[in-house]
Amino acid sequence: MPASTTTAPVALTAKALLLDMDGTIVNSDAVVERCWRDWAVSHGLDPQEALKVVHGRQGYATMAVLLPERPMEINLAENAEMLARETADTDGVVPVAGAPAFMTAIAGLPHALVTSADAALATARMTAAALPMPEVRITAESVGASKPDPEGFLKGAAALGVAPADCIVFEDSAAGIAAGRAAGMRVIGVGPRAAAHGPTVHVPDLTHLDVTADADGSVRITLLPQPQPQDAPAQ
Repeated sequence: MPASTTTAPVALTAKALLLDMDGTIVNSDAVVERCWRDWAVSHGLDPQEALKVVHGRQGYATMAVLLPERPMEINLAENAEMLARETADTDGVVPVAGAPAFMTAIAGLPHALVTSADAALATARMTAAALPMPEVRITAESVGASKPDPEGFLKGAAALGVAPADCIVFEDSAAGIAAGRAAGMRVIGVGPRAAAHGPTVHVPDLTHLDVTADADGSVRITLLPQPQPQDAPAQ
């Protein structure tokens, strides 16, 4: 008997794509975990528990979750230090599988980067991963509230002149998926973190989708069939 079966392709159409960076097109987990483990230990926190909430948020917002009684001005000051450290550390920063081909495929299509990184960190990581920087980008400096607030995605849609309902978000984290859904957008969850947080659809990485432009100018994202394990045979 065959070892697996496949599901039929799923296709979504949109007028614009909004891309998170870390964990979605750039794999920066090694740096994030190094920096935030050190920060957690220095503040007497369990690093494993800290890493459960760092992804997708701006640093000050993560600190506010982990140290809720601490004044925000301290979080903002330490976030500036964290951003400087993360920007200088690109060891292990690589593209997510399929990201180079994906970015090439969308080069002529409406899209924007919507990231919790600031401009310097976004530039450092996109450069380290050898990925092209989108012309339209919403970074930490562009918003007043961190994901899971939808502000960043709404600003990305506005910058592209597209209604939120006509956008597809690509995200990997709980905070980012919540932000995309709160913005009234469909969300393609990318990678192992995304599946548990209710994206519209999920892919293991960017090799599992195909991008085409329809005749009316819309963008078609086709999720390629994925092997589905069969039930174990009865004993």
